[in-house]
Amino acid sequence: MNKTDIPFLTAKELSELIKAKEVSPVETVEAYLERIERIDPQLKAYSAVFADEAMATARERERDLVQGIYRGPLHGIPMATKDQVFSRDVLADIVGSNNFFVPEKDPTVIAKLKEAGVILMGKTPFAKPTNPYGTNLSLGGSSTGSASGTAAFLCATALGEDTGGSLRGPASYCGIAGLRPSTGRVSRYGLMGLCWSMDVTGPMSRTVEDCAMTLQAIAGPDPKDSYTWNTPVPDYVRALDGDIKGFRVGVLKEMLYPDYVEQEAKDAVLKATEVINELGAEVREVSLPLAVHDRAIASAIIYIEGSSVHHKGVRERLDDYDHSMRINFLAASLLPAQTYYKAQRLRAVLRQQALDLMQDIDLLVYPTMAGPATPLVDDPRVRTKDELKDEMFYSSPMLTSLANVVGAPALSVPCGFSSSNLPLGLQIIGRPMEEETVFRLGHAYQQATEWHKRRPPI
Repeated sequence: MNKTDIPFLTAKELSELIKAKEVSPVETVEAYLERIERIDPQLKAYSAVFADEAMATARERERDLVQGIYRGPLHGIPMATKDQVFSRDVLADIVGSNNFFVPEKDPTVIAKLKEAGVILMGKTPFAKPTNPYGTNLSLGGSSTGSASGTAAFLCATALGEDTGGSLRGPASYCGIAGLRPSTGRVSRYGLMGLCWSMDVTGPMSRTVEDCAMTLQAIAGPDPKDSYTWNTPVPDYVRALDGDIKGFRVGVLKEMLYPDYVEQEAKDAVLKATEVINELGAEVREVSLPLAVHDRAIASAIIYIEGSSVHHKGVRERLDDYDHSMRINFLAASLLPAQTYYKAQRLRAVLRQQALDLMQDIDLLVYPTMAGPATPLVDDPRVRTKDELKDEMFYSSPMLTSLANVVGAPALSVPCGFSSSNLPLGLQIIGRPMEEETVFRLGHAYQQATEWHKRRPPI
């Protein structure tokens, strides 16, 4: 195989070649480093590239194979992680700020990935990367570098973080697969938090199968994180049998038909449900009226908890934070306790209503974002009180908050392209701790379509 073709393999394809010793971890890393050097100056997907460390690890993984040691499907696979997921002895940036420190220990997810044989290529930043479909386009959330780098073939798979949709939004805008796992499925030890009740780390990959491989390595209970569930981790890859006959799939009409959801996004999702129906699933419209308030509920909790977590930093080093984070934290610090209390009560109601609905269906589907990637807007002006309230709590291109409020797994997969050739995303939500069901539907859909095989023009 020509070395320049290696980055364009899926993680699963590359895994099989490495296991068969047809491609070596060393030549794999060399191929990725060459592409990063050539492409990343345009995208800025990486905040740090670990070239020397990656080559040293690649040589270790190659020696392992010679000695008959195979660590599993991620053995020798190049990967990137969002900077919010710290790494031992690596300079870390604290969530959209200029506050840096060097962690003394690996987070649980990084330790698990190293044990699985992953080669860490570098860290991706909170902000600054550009969209491989257009440098003037938004990336749709804070897991920007992981989405941009994965879509542009600068890593085989990546980790992002999702509090209100920060992983799924960029996945949708970049035409890749991204999973927000159930709350408690993946350890958050070593993750710089924003909202303890909603933060999750999850995989961002070019296919659902690659997402499943990545989650397999990081999922499971962790004594260092008391909020992880002590439940068995299914074999996610084995569950991808393509059979979704009898799956009960609900199209959530409150999240499909609002005026702010663009017609192209609606049409793409409806066409996707036709494919899903043809594959044997039972598709019908369902209703969850309180879902229209999911973002207001989630935002009140996220912003208030975030301003509390970062209270000292905001008080002492406000100018070090990203402009949008400054505005959010300052505004949230003015919200009364009654707002947080009411939001938590409404969250409990919405969560229970969603769980009740999902007794009658297995999965919910609707758009991930209200349309394709939007143009970047540089608007530093001071917002009025009503403008800021609307911006923080109401209309948004992101349709992702419901899963965070419920604590449910949610997967974004590409389901079409707009008239301007930009990706559109289908969101699939399952019951808590049922990632394998979400993966099965997403994988079956990808097996029947070609949207995930499109490449960005870079």
